[in-house]
Amino acid sequence: MSFIIEGRAIGVDQPPYIIAELSANHNGSLERALETIDAAYRFGADAIKLQTYTADTMTIDCDASDFLIKGGPWDGYKLYDLYKWAQTPFEWHQAMFEHARKLGITVFSTPFDETAVDLLERLNAPAYKIASFELTDLPLIRYVAATGKPIIMSTGLSSELEIEEAVTAAREAGCKQLLVLHCVSSYPAPIDQANLRQIPELARRFDVATGLSDHTLGTTASVASIAFGAVAIEKHFTLSRADKGPDSEFSLEPHELERLCRETKDAWSALGKVGYARQKAEEGSHVFRRSIYFVRDLPAGAIVGPQDIRRIRPGMGLAPKYFDSLIGKRLKVAVTRGKATAREQFENWTEA
Repeated sequence: MSFIIEGRAIGVDQPPYIIAELSANHNGSLERALETIDAAYRFGADAIKLQTYTADTMTIDCDASDFLIKGGPWDGYKLYDLYKWAQTPFEWHQAMFEHARKLGITVFSTPFDETAVDLLERLNAPAYKIASFELTDLPLIRYVAATGKPIIMSTGLSSELEIEEAVTAAREAGCKQLLVLHCVSSYPAPIDQANLRQIPELARRFDVATGLSDHTLGTTASVASIAFGAVAIEKHFTLSRADKGPDSEFSLEPHELERLCRETKDAWSALGKVGYARQKAEEGSHVFRRSIYFVRDLPAGAIVGPQDIRRIRPGMGLAPKYFDSLIGKRLKVAVTRGKATAREQFENWTEA
């Protein structure tokens, strides 16, 4: 389940890979798009992801009711008009790719048809994303897989069978590296429907690296997903929600992206590994455990009674488990109040 983009390994043994989704948050301005790439780099994202389509590659210009959006953040829009507003023009892509590469942040995109793939291949995109809504477009998946590039696919809306068909199509068409993102395709997605327990199930069922494409508000679900094995997080990103745009309502602002990067990496660091060895940070604390101490002065040869010893802090003496076995033992040496117990103080010491 290895997954590598531009030399960056992505997996459970690596810090989470953070993808800032530019989407339509350029608000129709190439300058803003470039500024957003700057901010994604500056605030810690590993990659900036675009969406590559035009209104004409997404749908047709039609006023029939099938083409009108009902409910949600884009209520009342005609599909064609929404995509016209939200599209990232093909002619911007070279400038955006060059700008990201100059900064040193990975840039790739979601193609929505074959012409988009062709454009991105000319720009030498290092990877491809398959959007949730396109997961059933098996011809597109095969076309992308034929490039031989790593593929990230989101599973929003999809049944188990549809995910299986998409994964199979990708692999059979030549995809060697596949990362599957759990996703709830609601904008925004309710936090109580994030269903993060699906992340390890996807890894088990399809033998893939898994992550989260997160449309919930804030960063809570993303941070929590790390505990379920998410190796990559994708979040929509904008310079400012106040500027309004097609995706602004469910996008992170720069200070939130910075927090996401920091907290997901902290969550990953906190996972550690299975084992019972004392942690290095605990080394100075073990002396404050309880142990057995003498609480009375006793001469050599005295028989220890229950009133002579106590289980107290610190932990320099014998462990509390030996308390009962010390009762009735004879001392080889004299001891004073506040002296830690030790094996060599007693005659005929044997383990209890």
